[in-house]
Amino acid sequence: SRGIDAILSRGLDSSAMIRGGPLPSNDVERIAAIEDPYQLLRVATERLNAAQQEVTELSRLRRRVIQELHAQGMSYAQIAKEAGLTRGRIHQIRHTGPAPEGAFFGQGTITLVTPLKREARQARPVVAVEDVAAAKRLEDLARGFDLAVELEHVPLGGEIDLNRPNLVVICGPRLSTVMGELYERDPVLEWVKEDVWTLHDTRTDERYRSGSDDDPARPVDYAYLGRLPRPDGAGNVLVFTGIHPQGTLGVVRLLQTELTALWGQVADKPFSTIVATEYAPDSGEPVKVELASPLYRHEEE
Repeated sequence: SRGIDAILSRGLDSSAMIRGGPLPSNDVERIAAIEDPYQLLRVATERLNAAQQEVTELSRLRRRVIQELHAQGMSYAQIAKEAGLTRGRIHQIRHTGPAPEGAFFGQGTITLVTPLKREARQARPVVAVEDVAAAKRLEDLARGFDLAVELEHVPLGGEIDLNRPNLVVICGPRLSTVMGELYERDPVLEWVKEDVWTLHDTRTDERYRSGSDDDPARPVDYAYLGRLPRPDGAGNVLVFTGIHPQGTLGVVRLLQTELTALWGQVADKPFSTIVATEYAPDSGEPVKVELASPLYRHEEE
């Protein structure tokens, strides 16, 4: 079918990028011609790191293409024949290398961004303990998929450049006007500030309010999780945050346990959903996490 041919073509075209080895001969010759030995070491190391990342992402792409073709009904023998490979090689690729769902976060090196907040007593910039925990757990998860991770902070004032690839931002509209404008790109879900912050599903008219804002308080929080278009329109940004920090931890727990299912439904396309988290009152750690709203694929909106 046309869809199968497109997937197969994409995989073969990408594989062609590394024919003859990950370092093209002209790159090797250019680097070898550098006379300063220290500069040569630096450039060679940088190029080798880039080549290793490229090989990792192409390995992930090959495995993804095989899974997609098989899910569409092709046998491994048929895939092998069309790709000019042996059936044994297809099986080997299918079960080795980085898992395709790692691309949920991005490719190569992802930049994980958490917000700075102003300390209540001395007005110093600090990072919330829960945000540190969420970032560390997400970093470990991403590295488990052979992704490199760089850490950043949304500065006080909320200014952040969103027009970059492979961004994962843990920040809500309260701390950043820039992020607030990004969330407004969501065609279904919206943040609403009344007496407290809530999340509103405009499709169902359901409103989600954190249990800690009720009287009496309940150990339940809600969080936004989505992938939204960058301001420049040249890519997407993966974003999430809870109404309160417990919801943020809940999203990370969901990603740790349900990433394969999420990837199967939205892949690397724009989407959004609301995540409900029940947590232990003493520690704030999630004890039950689930989707509270439908998982909206924006290309269908």
